[in-house]
Amino acid sequence: MSGAADFRLDTAAPPTLAVSGVLDFDTAAAALAAIRAALETGAATQLDLAGVTRCDSAGLACVLAAAADADRRGRHLQVTGMPAGMQALAQVCEVDSLLA
Repeated sequence: MSGAADFRLDTAAPPTLAVSGVLDFDTAAAALAAIRAALETGAATQLDLAGVTRCDSAGLACVLAAAADADRRGRHLQVTGMPAGMQALAQVCEVDSLLA
């Protein structure tokens, strides 16, 4: 079982939010809260997922929600470094175009 401690968000290199660790059912709510807080306080334009080691549908939903939040603020959040498994899940769910 994973936990919120398995998710990390690095904001040290603006305008990039670097996600690492696990994005799954156990961590998605905390991850989304951290990403939303970073979006509110900074000018992030990129969400780097290269450090994500595991992701499920809840993690994908977290990324989609973060991108939607940025859009509501009038900013495009470019999603980069998406792991192959997350890309495949996005394609199966037919939401990959929302992250382009």
